[in-house]
Amino acid sequence: MTTQTSEKGRIVTDLTLMTFSHDPASVLPSLALLSHRVRVLPMDAASLVKMPENTILFLDGRDDLATAKTLCRLIHASGLSTPIVLILTEGGFTVVTAEWGVSDVVVSTASPAEVEGRLRLVSERGATTHMAASGAAPADDEQEDGLIRSGDLVVDMNGYTANLRGIPIDLAYKEFELLKYLVQHPGRVFTRAQLLQEVWGYDYYGGTRTVDVHIRRLRAKLGGEYEHVIGTVRNVGYRFDPPEDDEERTQAKAAAGHSLTEQ
Repeated sequence: MTTQTSEKGRIVTDLTLMTFSHDPASVLPSLALLSHRVRVLPMDAASLVKMPENTILFLDGRDDLATAKTLCRLIHASGLSTPIVLILTEGGFTVVTAEWGVSDVVVSTASPAEVEGRLRLVSERGATTHMAASGAAPADDEQEDGLIRSGDLVVDMNGYTANLRGIPIDLAYKEFELLKYLVQHPGRVFTRAQLLQEVWGYDYYGGTRTVDVHIRRLRAKLGGEYEHVIGTVRNVGYRFDPPEDDEERTQAKAAAGHSLTEQ
């Protein structure tokens, strides 16, 4: 979580408020009385691309719980680990359940002390979760030499090359960058807009169709046996599926077919 200490010694946290309100200060008035930086974004899926990775999201669920729930699900489907604090009215508490995946809830009239306390707890839980996730990530020695290995696929981040079973894959620069980014985040789903931002950058003005074109080229160059490691998540985007799982499934299917043949 991004935090800084102000000149007065206060801890300043990067916050994002998503709301439909024309008066963002009225959503959770106590936020204006605290020292944290607050970025305001519209309450829609497109804002997820503009949201920084290290932030705490305050989601305005006072008047539109359906949209709030949809955004919560989309955030988790995209593999984002952004902590979500849901802002509610008293009546909203009867609807929210654990399946929403929010880190905390707060009533819109909460005092500054309560908001600060909840924010502190969310930040501490987020830091603990991040440390645990880092421990479960692929071993660092796999990337010490700049190589990312996934099955027979090897991506050389320093040499800007990739090979499959030792045979080089002829990739254009952006194709390599796209493959590298996906392989670095196995299992995480990215929308086309997210990939466009992360791989092409903010200064790229092309449409998201560019991502689809590059995905098709990547799959073609990976070949029939490995093209499926770049999976499509319908109505969301793309993700990298490590080939080990597919190999195990293939072996299991082969074993099952062999057993049926013997019978």
